[in-house]
Amino acid sequence: MKEIIAGQNGYDIPCINNLVADTKIAVIISHGFGSSKESQTAQTITKTLGKYGIGTFSYDFPAHGDSPVDGDMLRIGNCTSDLAAVEAHVRKIMPNVEIAYFSSSFGAYINLIYLATCKHAGRKSFLRCAALDMRGIFRRDITPEHYALLNNQGFVMLDKGYVRLKITREFLDDLNNYDVFKLYHPGMTKIAMIHGTADITAPIDNARHFATQFGIELTEVAGADHRFLIPGGMDKVVDAAVNFFK
Repeated sequence: MKEIIAGQNGYDIPCINNLVADTKIAVIISHGFGSSKESQTAQTITKTLGKYGIGTFSYDFPAHGDSPVDGDMLRIGNCTSDLAAVEAHVRKIMPNVEIAYFSSSFGAYINLIYLATCKHAGRKSFLRCAALDMRGIFRRDITPEHYALLNNQGFVMLDKGYVRLKITREFLDDLNNYDVFKLYHPGMTKIAMIHGTADITAPIDNARHFATQFGIELTEVAGADHRFLIPGGMDKVVDAAVNFFK
């Protein structure tokens, strides 16, 4: 069921509520960069978890999906406060439910910052292909021409075929200021990670480093890319998530 909730930053947050009345666990789904609450991953996870009586609640980041705002509002602080608003909403409508998180790529980066900087109730967080070094990813993707535009007009339209987003100088400054390797510390919540060995968007070496540094279980899927498009790739994600949340 689609619904709109009020955010903390002057704009509304489009959501999809797939919570069930008797669920004991509500998994909040955070999507990747350029994706949305209706991604194929979100739909697959929702359908599978529902078979086990686990509800989900997904939402759009600023400038993504059905969000009413553009890239000017795409800031790390806005993303984490949107997640806080979603969690508060879920706790309000289901006060006795256990909160958990499932996040992909950029959403996993935001989830880790949220866990490190915001009060949260979630006890478990499952990270798929976590983009742990967002600063490095954008340094690789932003061309000298992009930087010239950023200096002249304060923003650039990033067009990678599957996504066209307004990226501001302030957003890139945020990426410099939020390093999950420095912000996160063990004990914030129980975390499990899954990552493909052929992921060139968010290289697995970063995931290995993070897992080793913080003592986190990392499942490596041989040959899987960032979207887990290999045969049976998404099945491995689903199976690992189900076992983690159950």
